[in-house]
Amino acid sequence: MIPHVGPIPTHELFVGLGVAVAAAVFFLEARRRGQSDERLLHVVLGAVTGGALLMRMGTWLQHVDLRANASLVEQWAHGNRSILGGLVGAWLGVHVAKRLTGYRLRTGDLFAPAVALGMAVGRIGCLLTEEPGTPTGWGFGITLDATSAAAVGSVAGVPLHPSFVYEIAFHLVAFAVLWFWLRHRGLPPGETFVWYVAAYGIFRFLVELVRGNDVAWLGMTRPQLFLAVTVPLLLARIIWRWRSGAYAGAPERRLAEVAA
Repeated sequence: MIPHVGPIPTHELFVGLGVAVAAAVFFLEARRRGQSDERLLHVVLGAVTGGALLMRMGTWLQHVDLRANASLVEQWAHGNRSILGGLVGAWLGVHVAKRLTGYRLRTGDLFAPAVALGMAVGRIGCLLTEEPGTPTGWGFGITLDATSAAAVGSVAGVPLHPSFVYEIAFHLVAFAVLWFWLRHRGLPPGETFVWYVAAYGIFRFLVELVRGNDVAWLGMTRPQLFLAVTVPLLLARIIWRWRSGAYAGAPERRLAEVAA
């Protein structure tokens, strides 16, 4: 475990780097697509603000009895950070910013590759500071010494699933697919982000099986319970859009984009 890089907490350092990388990719993609509206900066700020708020506060409501939860001040200072909460917060922040600024164009296609690469970078901080996962039962995995295991509440001397490595690999592959292939498929505006989030939701549900998080209900962890509700909604949206004919003009849109 590497809790600090110099005076900077490792997790916060890589989250900050991930945000910077995501912002850079976002504006590169906006420039490629010819979207130069200055209001896009406000949209990005809305995403960062909303993501930061719900990343920290998204895990506050863990008990039905509100008295059993931490105070809001305690949650902000010491609460768990939630990537899923951060994604929801960023989505809400984008919509609030677009409403306030009057920006109407869909931005999902700009955010999809940006979030994928930013998540890959940010997860490095989790890899270096958090419990890797459950024991693999085989000879491969991350083996912690007694000091590191005690720091993250894990077991020492046993190979553990490198769950964050799995996530980093997923997001890198997703970025490659979004940046080099899916962006050229001529999908309806904003749909690449929906596809990416749905794919990540399915992947994350499976990774939770080896993450080692506490089981909350019906044998599932809290992230799995959240994903069990949201992923079917995303898949239903994709199917509905497909059946409604939104994808029918994809080849023509791609030809028009190339011609432009």
